[in-house]
Amino acid sequence: MQFYRTPDERFHNLVEFPFEPHYLHIDDGHGAELRMHYVDEGPKNGPIILCVHGQPVWSYSFRNVIPPLAAAGYRVIAPDLVGFGRSDKPINPLDYTFAAHVKWMHDFVCRLSLKQVNLVCQDWGGPITLRLVAAEPDRFARVVVSNTGLADGQAISLAKAPKLRQFLAQTPVLNTEDCDNAMRQGLGERGGFQDQAKNAADGIDTRPPFMYWIQHCAKSDDFNPGAMMQRWLMRCTDAQQAGYAAPFPVEAAKQGARRFPSLIPLFPDDVEVTANRQAWAVLRQFDKPFLTAFSEDDPGHMDLRFQAEVPGAAGQKHVRFQNAMHYTQDDVAQEFAAAVLAFIADNP
Repeated sequence: MQFYRTPDERFHNLVEFPFEPHYLHIDDGHGAELRMHYVDEGPKNGPIILCVHGQPVWSYSFRNVIPPLAAAGYRVIAPDLVGFGRSDKPINPLDYTFAAHVKWMHDFVCRLSLKQVNLVCQDWGGPITLRLVAAEPDRFARVVVSNTGLADGQAISLAKAPKLRQFLAQTPVLNTEDCDNAMRQGLGERGGFQDQAKNAADGIDTRPPFMYWIQHCAKSDDFNPGAMMQRWLMRCTDAQQAGYAAPFPVEAAKQGARRFPSLIPLFPDDVEVTANRQAWAVLRQFDKPFLTAFSEDDPGHMDLRFQAEVPGAAGQKHVRFQNAMHYTQDDVAQEFAAAVLAFIADNP
């Protein structure tokens, strides 16, 4: 497997990111290894909080959450997913699959021998690690999910899949500004991408706005994670934008970030739907503490499904953050960290 490794100098003197790098080699699934980077802060014998980011960000997005968690006595581990941050980045987009990401993260957790894990996951960090929770529930002590989900195509019939794929194929490739505008338009009223897809398949809507993001990431000439994050955060200085852009100096570095939206099981005939439904079957038996910490304006409302179907979510003090968009760990870092600590304290 050919990969790109972002030069170290790209990460020198990043604003608000003073953490020493740590590295671990994992099985790439093809007889060789990939290097994964992770932040490891706090006492080494402290209880573990594993913070897993989404797309198109990296562990930098947890930079203001890590210090208060570590100061409270926890060992905070924040890995960069393969294809992101300081981790190796396969060059071939087809090397990135949902199953591969699950395997890579599973190998990471096993090689670090992480146990009694307090999981904190956002965006794509959720689908990947929730599959791990389903595979090894005994490895996890508590779970916090934020603006994430585990798509399983449950609301869409197989007969509607061809129509949805036609919608996607006909979705125009927009530049950064136009893609942002298209996704924002009416998104709050339309619900999450699963609701949007169902409406489109039923002929209620013309196109799920999320399809603009899939096409932009996969095909746009000006795909730029740093520029998009400056649009998608409540506050983002030029220095912070440079932090988000640091891992992606060349096109070869962007393939993982480009690929992720296309991997969501949006269609009921997607290859990962069966595995995700199997994971949901396990989560419906998961009675360890489970917290949803979503932003008020995140359109998916997947927190309600977690609260309804995961036994460990019953009776928890679920959070809806104000003044936050999708990336809660960045927009409301202090409140986010406080919610995690309060949740653990409430569930000794």
